[in-house]
Amino acid sequence: MHPAPSIILFTTLSGLGYGLAAMLGLGLLDPAHIATKLAHVVALALISAGLLSSTAHLGNPQRAWRALSQWRSSWLSREGVMAIATFVPLTWSAWLAVIEGRYFWLPGLLGMAMSLFTVFCTAMIYASLKSVQAWHTRLTPACYLLFAIAGGLMIALFVAACSGAVERLLPAGALAALAAAWAVKVKWRMRMRELAPLSTQESATGLGYLGSVRLFERPHMTENYLTREMGFRVGRKHAAKLWKIAVSFGAVVPAMLLLVLMVWAQGGMAGALIAGLALAAFSAGLLAERWLFFAEARHAVMNYYGG
Repeated sequence: MHPAPSIILFTTLSGLGYGLAAMLGLGLLDPAHIATKLAHVVALALISAGLLSSTAHLGNPQRAWRALSQWRSSWLSREGVMAIATFVPLTWSAWLAVIEGRYFWLPGLLGMAMSLFTVFCTAMIYASLKSVQAWHTRLTPACYLLFAIAGGLMIALFVAACSGAVERLLPAGALAALAAAWAVKVKWRMRMRELAPLSTQESATGLGYLGSVRLFERPHMTENYLTREMGFRVGRKHAAKLWKIAVSFGAVVPAMLLLVLMVWAQGGMAGALIAGLALAAFSAGLLAERWLFFAEARHAVMNYYGG
């Protein structure tokens, strides 16, 4: 599948934003502190930036509103509806924190639940596609949710460090979520690499009874939507290098820095610097992971194009 930058930014930024919103909804940070107030604004900004970037992938962005009408059958539509609805409790919580300096459990917990469900809807857009065998698994929404939670905890940790107070429980929770996310991701990738294609050129054409089927000539000479969006290929060497980069930046470096914060729980400039570096490394690794998520996926329609 084509790893469109707009979709990569959408899934990454919105996931981090919803993860942070979920952590703020739990009331883990002091709403009276200026850093927490800014965190509410950052969460809304990340979500908004992610949703706006997704419209760049649409052929006719002005018609995006029509997707909301198919919520009974489409996960894409459900995601759009949930994304809009979730702004209500998140904006309510942000108002209480920024203007009144207090936390109220009702919009907080409601915003947390709706944020995580929106991430689930995003993941199900891909997991529901039987035509992309690598995505069609329960591990896909598990990865999206765990990465969102891990990212949210790491941003919350950075905010806490900027506030001057880092308890060992927060970096420990972030480390646990990080380990769980990458453990599930490794399992997801192992499954993908071991998959035996359910759809082949023989089954797609119905000519398998005659023997092996090969492409004699492409259906057309120029590119079309299918070859552009679903015919992307990445070399094994490049994929292997990017996977190492994703794991190194997204898992190993943040884990080491989180361990430092667990042992040396301290806020201020030093704590904020360590937490910020962990967050930056995680974000870089997550971008590489999302690129591979799309680039390595194979759509069944490419059977008709010799893929």
